[in-house]
Amino acid sequence: MSDFFQLEQQAHARILRLQSADSTNRLTCACVRAITAAVRELARDPKPLILTGNHKFFSAGADLNEIVALTGVDAYEFGRMGQAMTEVVDDFPAPVIAAVQGYCMGGGLDLALACDYRIAGPHAIFGHRGAALGLMTGWGGTQRLARLLGKSRALEMFAAAEKLDATHALRFGLVDAIAADPVAEAARIARTRGAVVP
Repeated sequence: MSDFFQLEQQAHARILRLQSADSTNRLTCACVRAITAAVRELARDPKPLILTGNHKFFSAGADLNEIVALTGVDAYEFGRMGQAMTEVVDDFPAPVIAAVQGYCMGGGLDLALACDYRIAGPHAIFGHRGAALGLMTGWGGTQRLARLLGKSRALEMFAAAEKLDATHALRFGLVDAIAADPVAEAARIARTRGAVVP
């Protein structure tokens, strides 16, 4: 049990469900470190892992109040901290599936991009609003999004701070499927694909 997530055990998978007091599942520094430590520990006994949030937010992204307070040196360490989280997800020895309902923004999108599969609910919204705030992610999202969508489409999404609904996310290849219940669909994938990482 954690202040930042609930961990649920299923027969064929584990579910790491992000949570926060305001329900936005903002990725504070403490939250990022807790996720990183938890995923590293789960990798010692790997089985498919489903990352999800609530009906309104997968995650609103990094905590802007923490970002504003960063100095130059702090910003470098902040970037490395976020990269450590996405890398441990990317390197997980079993499939990792993001089950996204509601908003998946900023650092939350970086986290989802590190997963092997992304399943969207019908009302999911994806975006990286950093450019509108004079920010650019340092958590690996720029490279992963370009690999998925192509350089020009990824640049457009980042530079214009564009938001994609689930239908457009599927069309552009950001998500693998849309499902009324993305957690249930992720569990189905975990059952059928087992330990096979794409």
